[in-house]
Amino acid sequence: MTNSFFYKNALLIAVLTLVGCDGGNSQAESMISQEPAHDESERDHGEEPHADDDQEDDHAREGFVPLSAEAAVESGIQTVTVKVAAMTQLLSLPAEIRADSDRVANVSASVSGVIGKVYVKEGDVVTKGQALALIQSRELASLKSDWLTALSRESLARSELKREQALFDQQITAEAELQKVRAEFAAAKAQRDAAENVLHVAGVTDTALKGVATAANGQNANAYLYAPVSGTLVRRNVTIGETVTAGDASAQPLFVLIDDRVVWADIAVYRQDLEKINKGASVALMTLDDEMLARATIDMVLPIIDESSRTATARAIVANPNRRLRPGQLVTAVLSLERATSALQVPKTAVQQVDQQPVVFVPVEGGYMTRAVTLGGQFGEFIEIRSGLKIGELVVNQGSFVLKAQLEKGDFGDGHGH
Repeated sequence: MTNSFFYKNALLIAVLTLVGCDGGNSQAESMISQEPAHDESERDHGEEPHADDDQEDDHAREGFVPLSAEAAVESGIQTVTVKVAAMTQLLSLPAEIRADSDRVANVSASVSGVIGKVYVKEGDVVTKGQALALIQSRELASLKSDWLTALSRESLARSELKREQALFDQQITAEAELQKVRAEFAAAKAQRDAAENVLHVAGVTDTALKGVATAANGQNANAYLYAPVSGTLVRRNVTIGETVTAGDASAQPLFVLIDDRVVWADIAVYRQDLEKINKGASVALMTLDDEMLARATIDMVLPIIDESSRTATARAIVANPNRRLRPGQLVTAVLSLERATSALQVPKTAVQQVDQQPVVFVPVEGGYMTRAVTLGGQFGEFIEIRSGLKIGELVVNQGSFVLKAQLEKGDFGDGHGH
């Protein structure tokens, strides 16, 4: 600044000296025009605004969180697109897994006797027609003997009828005699049919009957219990040497089989929710720890309300190929109740409360900005947006709580946003 002052004074003296000389005006004007502009330059430089000022103003905007793209990835921040979807309300209700009544078999003794062998144990998976136990039965041996006697009488009566028919055709015997023989054959055949039916009730098949006449000594006393369905043996109430009685209504079944590849989920529906649930509604079965077990649809809603629990029953028929669902198991049934209308929706995790106002975070240049929204109903994991957003906009889904925390602190820490 001092050098500039002296330079100006020296220049002024030179100009005054040249005033009276020829061409002095031109030279003076030339010298003045060449005066350095250091002061002006310095003054301009001192007043020039910093380039960072605008950025600082942006960062100071209300609701803005500065954050670089790299820092967003490190913080686990993810966005989703705002869209319109059907409004689906989720309804959680208690449920119990039950065996399908058409897939349960109680196996009891069909003849009285003593248990000679047991071929299965609880927990075994058996197939239809598989032998479960052997009963040694004097009753069965007697029934087979009666059948053999009846079979022999029928055969004899058939031969007699054939002979008498031939004599009648030759006009050797009277018609009355033929009718008598026919009646005797019919009676023998009826007796054989009755004896055979008793054996069928006792569990003897037509194939087994063919071997009765030629069976080894003692074999006709053996009665086998077979599995009537494929499934899991869940109960065994018999031991070797135990005496069993056929037709004892007070006795427990010897075996209980359940085909649990398909089970029922009986859902307890409270009276106020009955009108919301219809046949075909989607249902997810969850453990009490919110682990997904299976999906199904409502097959029926029973028309009665239990007097003690004051609930109705909605039943879902559930495929259970991996046998994760077990009869008696308590689960939570989450029903999806779709409405006829659609709405603008975002995940519930996208909405945060800032100054008692629901907001979402939308990506902007250099970071994220809060956007006030008006909320509607909640539908499972989603919430309706009535105003504040448009279809196709992006909002932060994962990590919105991180942005809220940094907004409340006033910076993002560690300089990640710069």
